[in-house]
Amino acid sequence: MTMFARLAAVAALLAPAAAWAEPTPVTVRMLAHDAKFVGEAMGGVAVSLTDARTGARLAEGTIRGETGDTGKIMAQPRVRGTPIAGPEAGAFTAVLDISAPTLVRLEARGPLGKGEAAITVSSMRWVLPGKAVDGDGWVVEAPGLVVEPNWTGRAGGGTLSAKVTLMCGCPITPGGMWNADRYEILARLTGPDGKPAPAKALAYAGEASTFRADFAGLAKGRYRLLLTAYNPDTDNAGVAEQEIVVP
Repeated sequence: MTMFARLAAVAALLAPAAAWAEPTPVTVRMLAHDAKFVGEAMGGVAVSLTDARTGARLAEGTIRGETGDTGKIMAQPRVRGTPIAGPEAGAFTAVLDISAPTLVRLEARGPLGKGEAAITVSSMRWVLPGKAVDGDGWVVEAPGLVVEPNWTGRAGGGTLSAKVTLMCGCPITPGGMWNADRYEILARLTGPDGKPAPAKALAYAGEASTFRADFAGLAKGRYRLLLTAYNPDTDNAGVAEQEIVVP
């Protein structure tokens, strides 16, 4: 071997690993538990991908798009190997620049547009250089319900209404795909004296995802509201807390 050839070999060994990297597309989606994909209608989902062993950041971005095809996701029998996510379904796609099999950690936080209802879901998987993670992609599930209370106070009481949806924003209606009759919406008030009152159920209010209850006989003051939503069929639950005022 000539001196030039030996130097070339040494240079190749010392070259950065990235020189051997292969572009590797990875698509990430968040699927609401018992529902559809989380997308832009709910503010999207923040995604980060890191090397699980070194902590190096590989990619970050936001899931954009729609909730997907209701029939494919919720109604049609699923055939092994057949994707349920069409091109419209919310997704984030990154092209990773990896040179060796990499254990990747995914963190997805959403829905970003719903404040304290947002949760963080994490997962790990091996990704191989040049082997795309596509089709439905890397799907993580988001359990929970989005609970948004609205209190209107009046002398001695008030009206509590609440919007309750799946994490994808999918509507809850009587007899619908997400049947309002199967959801338990309960309000608990803790009064100025620090004593909790008995729980009060909210009833469907005639508008998709909206529930309501009236309160009377309350003393003037500030109360702490704990509002919970629960579906016993799926164990899906959501919680909202806030201070309310009875004038």
